[in-house]
Amino acid sequence: MSLEESGRHVIEFVRDHRAWAAPIVFALAFAESLAFLSLVVPAWAVMVGIGAMMRSGGIAFLPVFVAGALGAAFGDWLSYWIGSKFKHSIGRMWPFSRYPDLLVHGEAFIKKWGTLAIFIGRFSGPLRASVPIVAGMLRMPQQPFQIANFVSAFIWVAVLLQLGDVGGLVWAWLWQHVVQRFWG
Repeated sequence: MSLEESGRHVIEFVRDHRAWAAPIVFALAFAESLAFLSLVVPAWAVMVGIGAMMRSGGIAFLPVFVAGALGAAFGDWLSYWIGSKFKHSIGRMWPFSRYPDLLVHGEAFIKKWGTLAIFIGRFSGPLRASVPIVAGMLRMPQQPFQIANFVSAFIWVAVLLQLGDVGGLVWAWLWQHVVQRFWG
């Protein structure tokens, strides 16, 4: 089964089982933010899809939003901890053993941007995979890291869910006012 099919199944499951929306978004955001899973779990697309059906599916925004933000923050927090604990062996672990430039780019990015790198890295797939673990490896102070981590997690999840919601509204409007008018 392809990642696209898996994502579609998750969205369909959430549509049929709304009570699972918050725990699923937590797990997706956690996986997307954890250094080792973020490269193989493109959860952001599924989160946009879930955001697109929240309004029409009767799914409350706040619990899903908070769950997603906490999942993302905990994923980065764990990545930071792994980086600080296993600093010298990270380069021998997958995906960094296969893609050593991830660590090199993450380190250069942190050295250039400091704590702001945590915030910016949240919004870039390859950086999202490496910046938190490199921050731990470089022993970035815990408090500034966590502030940037949590603030960026809440903004990132809000953007993804709202992107889906706005996209869903635009699609519904286009369907009603353009597609059905000319082809209906």
